[in-house]
Amino acid sequence: MKHIFLNLKRFDIPRELGGVNEIADVKEWGGFIVRSVQDSLKQYGEEAEFVMYFPEAHILSASQAKNQDSPVKIGCQGIYRDDVATGHNFGAFTTNRTGKGMKALGCDSVLIGHCEERNDKAGILAEAGVTDTSAVNRLLNMEVKKAVEAGLSVLYCIGEKAEEQERWKEVLKEQIETGLEGVDPTKVVIAYEPVWAIGPGKIPPDREYISKIGEYVKEISGGMDVVYGGGLKQDNAEMLAGIPSIDGGLIALTRFSGDIGFYPEEYLEIAGIYLNAAKGK
Repeated sequence: MKHIFLNLKRFDIPRELGGVNEIADVKEWGGFIVRSVQDSLKQYGEEAEFVMYFPEAHILSASQAKNQDSPVKIGCQGIYRDDVATGHNFGAFTTNRTGKGMKALGCDSVLIGHCEERNDKAGILAEAGVTDTSAVNRLLNMEVKKAVEAGLSVLYCIGEKAEEQERWKEVLKEQIETGLEGVDPTKVVIAYEPVWAIGPGKIPPDREYISKIGEYVKEISGGMDVVYGGGLKQDNAEMLAGIPSIDGGLIALTRFSGDIGFYPEEYLEIAGIYLNAAKGK
């Protein structure tokens, strides 16, 4: 099975407030996106999994917009490393979203370890004087375990920074082995983010580099599904579909010039290019 993931980050903020949203009123944004794509995605049947990771405020409207046979799965953008439990804690987690709380809202999946989350955790640890580079992976491992315990599947992100490129194998191995220690591998898909190539003016990795990474990640993880998290786009969808070690991709923005932002019709175009190309291989 192929996987088409969508990370909607904070693309809900209106353009007049500095964001990129001009497709729907914020109160209707999550539901609008689901309603705009779910019927078109049905044509792919069982050949692909479609998961959308929403900012928390939009999970209810997105979940409520799903029709009975919708192929769309709703996800959240991270969870806390602890959760409610009978006789333990009934919900004293102010500011933190728990896995079971997200499951109750209608989520099926969670995004964990995105480079933006890793950077945030590393920054907090640095302020506390923590220099152990594996600490972030241990914290993420707690989150992954709580997600699986809550009945959520996990998209687990890994990737090396520019200063880590020379030892990329070591970095990715640590992220996989520590971050997924003790976790049922059938509940997780790994997303590779080339952190060194993300951002304006950066040169993305080519087919050979992505193939090499995909093969290595499958070797270290015992054959888990791997998707390209550096951004599945119109201009790389066909290329990525032709890489045997890559099982899908993570979409974020769909338009990178002019009125940049996320547009449902462009999301459908990207998914179509990738899946039709993959079918022909």
